[in-house]
Amino acid sequence: MSKPFKFKQFTVKQDRCAMKIGTDGVLLGAWTSVKHNPFSVLDIGAGTGILSLMIAQKSHAEQIEAIEIDDDAYEQCAENFENSPWNDRLFCYHASLLEFVEEVEDAFDLIICNPPFYSEDYKTEKKSRDLARFNDAMPFKHIIYAVAHLLAEDGIFSIIIPKKEESEFIELASTIGLHAQRMLHVKGNPDADVKRSLIEFSYMENEVEISELIIETDRHNYTEDYINLTKDFYLKM
Repeated sequence: MSKPFKFKQFTVKQDRCAMKIGTDGVLLGAWTSVKHNPFSVLDIGAGTGILSLMIAQKSHAEQIEAIEIDDDAYEQCAENFENSPWNDRLFCYHASLLEFVEEVEDAFDLIICNPPFYSEDYKTEKKSRDLARFNDAMPFKHIIYAVAHLLAEDGIFSIIIPKKEESEFIELASTIGLHAQRMLHVKGNPDADVKRSLIEFSYMENEVEISELIIETDRHNYTEDYINLTKDFYLKM
């Protein structure tokens, strides 16, 4: 059984979620900008609820809504919200993304998503893990469709994807008038290839600000950049 994951200001239970707390989610939650003071936030494919909880910690957003389709993950996310210091601001919906788009009239100031990927890998025997890991459960086109309907005009959309899918995703986003504003390319160590791309989009057209983050110099020796980015959250940073 997976032990609860303790952060500085909240704890996340994850024994019922196929996808456990990982670096991707923490990076996205820490990196996503809340400088525009979002009032309403949407977390697409919430899993444990980690992104919503991080945004609740670092912003004054009054309304943070999460969508999760998997039964167990939904229940666990709702429980993690309930047990957090911000339970009056957090709400989890048990729905598919497309159902949510059909039903909701609101526009969100910030939409954040750590989507399932590994589409090129083999499938395992475990359906819930596959659902969380494979993007056929939530194709990029569905995410962009949802953002087109749900993002406020001056809102921000923030996502983490495999680096090799970056240009395809930016191209897809441009079809609804979204432009990349900031990008972060993540490497595990100085010699590794860039594996992940974090991208922040808005409807404004600006020069893209691109930076790189290396996580470790060697095993468990974290870089200063990584520590500075995550230290408000991780207990031991």
